[in-house]
Amino acid sequence: MRPSIITSPALEQDGLERLAWVRANMPVLRGLEDEMRATRPFDGLSIAMSLHLEAKTAYLALVLAAGGARVAACGSNASSTKDDVAAALAARGVSVYAKTGSSPQETEEHRRLTLDVRPDIVIDDGGDLVELLHESDCDLDHQVLGACEETTTGVKRALERARSGTLRFPVLLINDARCKHLFDNVFGTGESAWTAIMRTSNLSVAGKTVAIVGYGWCGRGCAHRARGLGARVLVSEIDPVKALEAAMDGYEPVPLLEACRRADTILSVTGARHTLRAEHFSVMKSGALVANAGHFRDDIDTEALADLATEQKDIRDGIRGYRIPADSDEEPASTERWIHLLGDGNIVNIACSDGHPTEIMDLSFAVQALSVLYLAQHGRDLEPGAIAVPPEIDERVARLKLKAMNLAIDEPTTDARAVDA
Repeated sequence: MRPSIITSPALEQDGLERLAWVRANMPVLRGLEDEMRATRPFDGLSIAMSLHLEAKTAYLALVLAAGGARVAACGSNASSTKDDVAAALAARGVSVYAKTGSSPQETEEHRRLTLDVRPDIVIDDGGDLVELLHESDCDLDHQVLGACEETTTGVKRALERARSGTLRFPVLLINDARCKHLFDNVFGTGESAWTAIMRTSNLSVAGKTVAIVGYGWCGRGCAHRARGLGARVLVSEIDPVKALEAAMDGYEPVPLLEACRRADTILSVTGARHTLRAEHFSVMKSGALVANAGHFRDDIDTEALADLATEQKDIRDGIRGYRIPADSDEEPASTERWIHLLGDGNIVNIACSDGHPTEIMDLSFAVQALSVLYLAQHGRDLEPGAIAVPPEIDERVARLKLKAMNLAIDEPTTDARAVDA
C-alpha cells in the first residue's frame, strides 16, 4: 500500500477531537465497537471504503479496524472531506487517500489507491469502487466477498448491473434497509439540508415558498422539515404515484418551471443529472436560493448557470451570486436579477455544514457494520447480485437504538407472530 495521502499530519489533534465527539454520541456503533474488539470477526480481511470522509465515517472505519480488519479509505466527494479527520484516521492506522478540494483526476487516483488494499469487502457511496472493480483492467474482483452500497444512486447502478448479468459479486443494498432510508434519508437529509441552508444564508424559512424537486425518501424529509419551519412547500415530481403521495401529504405538486418561478428556495433532491438547467434558472425570481441535496454535483447544471450569467460574485461564504438576464416576457431589460447558488452546487448539507446529525448516522453506520459482518460470515455462500439487507440486521439496530434511548416496546404474542407470518 502507498502511504496515506492527506493534507497535513499536523491536523491530527483537531480530527481526534471531532472523533471523540461523534463516538460519545453514537451509542449503537460504540456498543458494536466493544463487541467487535472482543470477537475480532474481521481478522485477515481487508476493507476498502469510499464515503464522505468526515468524523462519523472515520469512526465507522475505526470500528471495523477494531474488529481486526485492514482498512483503506478515500473520500467519495472532495468537497466533503475533512482534512483534520483524514489526518486523525491515518494516524490511527487506516490507509487514507483524501484531501479537501482534490481534482476529479486526483479523486479517481485516490479510489484506485484505496483498492490497492485488495479488498475482501467494499463499502461504497455511489458505486464508484464497485465500478472500478468491474473494469477490464482490474483483477481484484475474484476475491471480493461483497460490497455494501450506501446511496440511492449506487443502488441504481448495482441493480442495473444485476439486471444485465454483469455484477460479479453480491452487493448489499444498504440504502434500502429500513434503518437507513427511514432515518438517514428522511430525518438526516431533511434536518441537515435545512441546517446548512439556514446557516449559510442566515435567512428565515418561515413564510417563504420552497420547491422540493423529487419526492423520494430524501425529498420527503426535506419537504417535511421545510413545512415544520413554516414554509409553503411545492413539490415537483415525474413519478405520478409520488406526486399523488405528495398531494396527500399536504403539499402542492407543480411542474418544475412553475415551481422555479414561484419559489424563494429551490432544493433539488433527485440524484439525476442536470435536473435544474438553463430554462429553470432563467425564470427564477431575484434572490432565489438554489441548493442540491441529491448526489455529488449532478442535480444542478452549474456550467449552464455560469454561461447564462452576465456577472458572478461571492455573496457570502458558501453562496455565489449569478446575475441573470431579464426574462423579456415578464421583466424590463434593465432589471437586475440575481440567483444564489449554495455550496457551488455540491451536496449542501456537507458542502455548507457537517452532514447528517450524528445520532442519525449511528443507525446507518450500525447497519453498515453489521452488513460487513454478514458478508464476512456468509459472502462466500452468496451468489452475485443486488441483495436486500437481512431484516434481522434492521431489527437489531432498531432494538439497540431504542435501548440507548431508554425506550421499551412489547414483544409479539404467539398469535401475533402467527398472523404476521
